[in-house]
Amino acid sequence: MNAPVIIIGAGPGGLAVAACLKREGVEGAVILDENERVAASWRRHYERLHLHTPRDHSALPHLPMPSGYPRYPARAQVIDYFEAYARHFSLAPRFGERVQSARRQGEAWEVTTPKGRYRAPALVVAAGYNREPAIPTWPGVTEFGGPILHSSAYLNGRVYGGKDVLVVGFGNSGGEIAIDLHEHGARPAIAVRSAVNVIPREILGVPVLALGLVQRLLSPETADRLNAPLLRALIGDLQPYGLRKLPYGAATQIRVHGRIPLIDVGTVALIKSGAITVRPGVHSFQRGAVVFDDGSRTRFEAVILATGYRPRVDDFLDAAGAVDSKGAPTSSGRESTAPGLYFCGYHVSPNGMLRELAIESRRIASAIKKDS
Repeated sequence: MNAPVIIIGAGPGGLAVAACLKREGVEGAVILDENERVAASWRRHYERLHLHTPRDHSALPHLPMPSGYPRYPARAQVIDYFEAYARHFSLAPRFGERVQSARRQGEAWEVTTPKGRYRAPALVVAAGYNREPAIPTWPGVTEFGGPILHSSAYLNGRVYGGKDVLVVGFGNSGGEIAIDLHEHGARPAIAVRSAVNVIPREILGVPVLALGLVQRLLSPETADRLNAPLLRALIGDLQPYGLRKLPYGAATQIRVHGRIPLIDVGTVALIKSGAITVRPGVHSFQRGAVVFDDGSRTRFEAVILATGYRPRVDDFLDAAGAVDSKGAPTSSGRESTAPGLYFCGYHVSPNGMLRELAIESRRIASAIKKDS
């Protein structure tokens, strides 16, 4: 089947690009997705999840989120919005189409799925950053005996009430899952191997995203120096609680190292109160227990791995130079080193992933229209 554009992924990035292409007058783009509904990765997230960025800065292009949504919409509301977005722009993804290969053939990209073969001069990969769970291995893990699951399989803490549960990882998923476990009556601990940065979701009632937008023209080092006194006042010294601070601030962590700090929605208060304990990195497992890097050993009944994801677009994409050795795109929001190939949603932004998706999708659609 021939098309003007092939889009891989019916998540927010793919939907946004398809809608922007329509607004540019490019009709007939084909959206391929291996799942059966739009925004499949969002449907697999834990139930407690809320956006860390405010509603007004998290909408996809050309359709605001409903005004009745709270400042930080819940997971279910975000999914409803994505479904409404697809209906609004009459987007009809081809579901159940797992991409097996995508490669440049002559002047076009050829994409193969179990259901057919597609050709187009432009290919947009928007398969999502959360394509493959990153699951570490440790000595003795098979001896543990209790459940060990990745955060992608965690829905809520109901089954963990009254149990000692270890969360491995201090990212935003790990921090919020620990809160959820506490709220369901579990006794959570968080294993934190590396030094961290922590920022509040709001500063004096103002979303931290707004601060990032104001400071985006500053160097990350300058932004970190300006923010340091306020963050010390709001967050305090976390070292007595087992959390070492990175030698650089959150702006540097995001812009230079491409990593998001913990955006605190209540985890820090629970750590300070003792409701959540902090442990060192995991060294190994034993029957019913975890051994940590400092040699200590603690009994746990379950372990949740909040250890992140990998994009792994190299599983299907043949595009030398456009993907790094870890399977992540080397660019996002513009034409890659391969002609006619674009990635959407692979840039870690200090201003929120959905806002970045909106910017990238407009830019990609405009570039494809210009070259068509």
